[in-house]
Amino acid sequence: MADTHISLTPEGYAKLKEELEWREGERAKEITEAIRKAKDFGDLSENAEYDAARDDQARNIARISEINAMLANATIIEATEDVSSVALGCKVTVEDAGGKQTTFTIVGTTETDSLAHRISNESPMGKALMGLGVGQTCSLKTPSGAERSYKVVSIER
Repeated sequence: MADTHISLTPEGYAKLKEELEWREGERAKEITEAIRKAKDFGDLSENAEYDAARDDQARNIARISEINAMLANATIIEATEDVSSVALGCKVTVEDAGGKQTTFTIVGTTETDSLAHRISNESPMGKALMGLGVGQTCSLKTPSGAERSYKVVSIER
């Protein structure tokens, strides 16, 4: 992940900082305590609790490293009042050819959450929408190969 530029909203940056603090603090203490308790069971060579706790520790350390790398390479995208075109951090409502409207929030790749309609600016839909204004349309191919077109209905910050 080193040398990779990452765009984050202020909220995304804050969430990563919060996760890092939790992993380095409370989570690390929980894992250390689990390892200590597992050692009390005796022979470490056949101690499943010890192995599981050490695996948790390794995953936690790896995630801490990943978060540190993301934060070191992050560019925080500040929201502006300008809503003339779709940009990172804005909410955009689109309408498909059938008249169905969907609202997305455009975020950086590390903040995506399809269930919450938070799509990456690097996703096919995100790329197609970036820079468009209200009333403009974009077209993209679905994974099945079908061509879809969407009209930008509104943009909010």
